[in-house]
Amino acid sequence: MTRSYGRPADGLRPVTIEPGFVRTATGSALISMGETRVICTASVQESIPRWRAGSGLGWVTAEYGMLPASTGERKQRDVTKGRPDGRSVEIQRLIGRSLRAVVDFAALSENSIYLDCDVLQADGGTRTASITGAYVALTLAADTLVASGRIKRSPLSGSIAAVSCGIVDGVPLLDLDYPEDSTAEVDANVVMTGDGGLVEVQATAERTPLSRTHLDELLRLAEAGIVQLRAAQDEAIATGRAAAAAAGA
Repeated sequence: MTRSYGRPADGLRPVTIEPGFVRTATGSALISMGETRVICTASVQESIPRWRAGSGLGWVTAEYGMLPASTGERKQRDVTKGRPDGRSVEIQRLIGRSLRAVVDFAALSENSIYLDCDVLQADGGTRTASITGAYVALTLAADTLVASGRIKRSPLSGSIAAVSCGIVDGVPLLDLDYPEDSTAEVDANVVMTGDGGLVEVQATAERTPLSRTHLDELLRLAEAGIVQLRAAQDEAIATGRAAAAAAGA
């Protein structure tokens, strides 16, 4: 089997994360995984949802969207349809759940952080790239809140990253691009914390039922890929922090 970028079955596409991509955001990152590119921004508001009022706890939520030209055929904007696209709603809920898994809401105090993930170009794995990039944006936003004195300590209790995997022609593969995803017998998205805890596993058998053996293999592939993604996140966060320190010097 020949894969994009000549990678093996357990190989990620080339990954880059550029921190501070949107200067007006409290925290931001542009993540590229092969031809998939997503802008992730974190914006802070000094308020919380009404149902959380008086709790002393903060909130983190997410929104996700694809630009019209992000796919081969123009995608109609949700605003022109008068309602959000069902797929987009499902994905943004996944992103929000994933990031909230590593947030200490008491440390965030009564502040809300909105994570916006906008797909510039889609070639498979947009939701997992969004989670991985949004963590970097969230971390940089948390740094800004601490530096400004708005909160006393970082609200992050751990790290989070996600990757896709699947079975194509009977072979378990890591990080599916669109041609692989569109022909996969099984496709899955795995979200894990930095210490190896599973936050969410989405697995769907398109034609062939998923065996326990294949599920274990997919989880093994995902865990190894997430270790690499975590290293890319760490590098991006370090670069972002160095840039912030230089700007404040």
